[in-house]
Amino acid sequence: MSTLYAAYEDSLFVVADADGDPTLRSHRFDSRPESVAVAGGAVLVGTFEHGLRRSSDAGKSWTRADGIEQDAVTALAVAPNDPNTVYAGTEPSRVYRSTDGGRTFERLDGLTDLPSSSEWSFPPRPDTHHVRWIEPDPNDPNLLHVAVEAGAQVRGHLSDGGVRWEDRVPGSRLDVHSIATHPEAQNRAWVAAGDGYAETTDGGNSWQHPDAGLEHTYCWSVAVGLPESTDSPQVLLTAASGANAAHRRGKAYLYRREGNVWERLDDRGIPTGEGTYRAVLERGAGESTFWAANNHGLYRTRDGGDSWDRVGVTLPDRVHDQCCRGLVVVD
Repeated sequence: MSTLYAAYEDSLFVVADADGDPTLRSHRFDSRPESVAVAGGAVLVGTFEHGLRRSSDAGKSWTRADGIEQDAVTALAVAPNDPNTVYAGTEPSRVYRSTDGGRTFERLDGLTDLPSSSEWSFPPRPDTHHVRWIEPDPNDPNLLHVAVEAGAQVRGHLSDGGVRWEDRVPGSRLDVHSIATHPEAQNRAWVAAGDGYAETTDGGNSWQHPDAGLEHTYCWSVAVGLPESTDSPQVLLTAASGANAAHRRGKAYLYRREGNVWERLDDRGIPTGEGTYRAVLERGAGESTFWAANNHGLYRTRDGGDSWDRVGVTLPDRVHDQCCRGLVVVD
């Protein structure tokens, strides 16, 4: 049984038994949710103005996590092999770590000491920048992939003494929105960025940019499966022609790559194109199962994107004018 946690611009929607007989709960927030995570039995929501909110009673009550100095919590991630270890990113760009399931946090110092930090700037608010994504490596518990919007993708090497930050390497994207890894794919990572798609096979030492067939290069979300039926990863990617088409005008598309060429997935049961904001993607329990959330609702595919079913819950009408901010699936 899968439970979905989908953060939109004013609410967190929780769908229990999403692949069976789904039920919907909603939690309205006074400040825009920017990120969502589930750590053990607790739900964490990063908001833009009111810090990190935590609920351990299925949303009946919310408390603010301690130790995060910034009000805007823009990224959340749970360590793949330790549900008590949670990472949070903020605006301005800081990274924090919790070892108690998101109750309290300590800052991992040094991120803004990197040489490229003088070039970091978020275009809508050019005097600041933020951590857009944190991806703990599932095969190396001491490695973090971190995206700063906009300006850098960097790596954090954890140790008992703290963290050593490594600045962007040649070939890495500058406007990264999401990063995917896979527990069965050592040293690999996949990136969706405003300045294009990228992937690595050596843990981030170098990056490649296969784009044959990719007609839209403003990329927002990426998810990866490794089905036994194919020799290549199934890479799903949401993309548009630019930020306006992705977030405000609504003309976003869904792509898949198995092998060397991208294929656009139109008319597969999930809305794309005119009137559709960029979707947020998440890998499911099966290697060809993926979930997606956009302004039209919540969707699932069990065949790697060939066909999509809408999850049987109805989101409020106001969601049709909102972008999904984060999606977590707990199986």
